[in-house]
Amino acid sequence: MPVAEKKTEAPSQFTPYQPAPGEEYMNDKQLAHFRGILMGWKQDLMEEVDRTVRHLQEEANNFADPADRATQEEGFSLELRTRDRERKLLKKINETIEKIDEEDYGFCEACGVEIGIRRLEARPTATLCVDCKTLAELKEKQLGG
Repeated sequence: MPVAEKKTEAPSQFTPYQPAPGEEYMNDKQLAHFRGILMGWKQDLMEEVDRTVRHLQEEANNFADPADRATQEEGFSLELRTRDRERKLLKKINETIEKIDEEDYGFCEACGVEIGIRRLEARPTATLCVDCKTLAELKEKQLGG
């Protein structure tokens, strides 16, 4: 199993949603589409957690050579850091699913405009429209250096 497999990106194996002309934004079909994407992504992450647990249990050797032991520990550390990021992402996915359940999904938390189907397909957990996200990143860059 590759140590640094990246699962923090939205799944790319779904059919892009094609809204009908005049279709209302975030109707039941669109909400179901995004629920499916999020549930698939969540399932992928949960399977990755299970694989990591099995891998750590199976590969936990006590090497006599300190260099081998250090290499193994570094690999485990990298794997655990990746899983920690994924744990945080799982929390965000669950929060997003709750927003879908409450029919409060797809609108910018800062200005209230539609985030947009394509942006949400690229990042289903997005909470800001492109303009507000860009502004937030510029502010962060100015404050952070």
